[in-house]
Amino acid sequence: MWSIFSGTIVNAATVLVGSLLGLSVAARLPERFRLIVLQSLGLVTVTLGIDAAVLRFAAIVQEFQPLMRTGQTYGARLAMVMIASLLIGVILGTALRLHERIEALGGWIHGRFSGGTAPDAHRFAEGFLTASVIFCVGPLTLLGCLQNGSQGDPSLLYIKALLDGFCAVALASSLGWGVLSSTLTVIFFQGGLSLLAYAVAAPLNDVSLGLMTVVGGVVLLGTALVILDIKKIAVANMLPGLFLPPLFVWIAERVSPGLLLPLP
Repeated sequence: MWSIFSGTIVNAATVLVGSLLGLSVAARLPERFRLIVLQSLGLVTVTLGIDAAVLRFAAIVQEFQPLMRTGQTYGARLAMVMIASLLIGVILGTALRLHERIEALGGWIHGRFSGGTAPDAHRFAEGFLTASVIFCVGPLTLLGCLQNGSQGDPSLLYIKALLDGFCAVALASSLGWGVLSSTLTVIFFQGGLSLLAYAVAAPLNDVSLGLMTVVGGVVLLGTALVILDIKKIAVANMLPGLFLPPLFVWIAERVSPGLLLPLP
């Protein structure tokens, strides 16, 4: 089992250690320093979101459009899959009240282990949710878990673990104890993806993986707006959209082979 979960375990450990370091630093940081750290982290999240959503989308089009027989509209077809995944995903997430449930989970964890005041519980839930999205959404999460689960290779998740450790220091110093609890999200979410990859074994095609990354980039951009206090977005409701591109690509190829994937 170590070969399946090794990357996730190491990643969770770095988030745990980074969060503890951030919390120890927070006690010595004046409020103005915590604010600028949080703003800087928001800008970094914008950069990651643009890289995953915009640049990755352009790379997919550039790679596969020359292979398609009717390549002129290929980018538009991919955009339709991305938009459909986001819209249907957010409808599903809203119907399931994912954002409220995840915030409530963070509040429950806070009440269970600290018994603090309502404002403290809200801040704890905000830190838990923000950190969970940042740590579990992105290309390294998806590709790393698929590679670790199906091939037993944790190298991508080890790279992600190092990045998340530094990120946890910054997040915990600004958002507090909720960031530490996101270690549980890393364990269950990434561990579940790795286990699913192990069970399914068959790898997803590159177009589906790329579009999952693109949708994840949009979710990261939404998270950045929340961190920067520009707009409150229920980003957790967008998470089901991450898993819809492979389904839509599969349906499109059954209806019209060669619509999104190059024909053999």
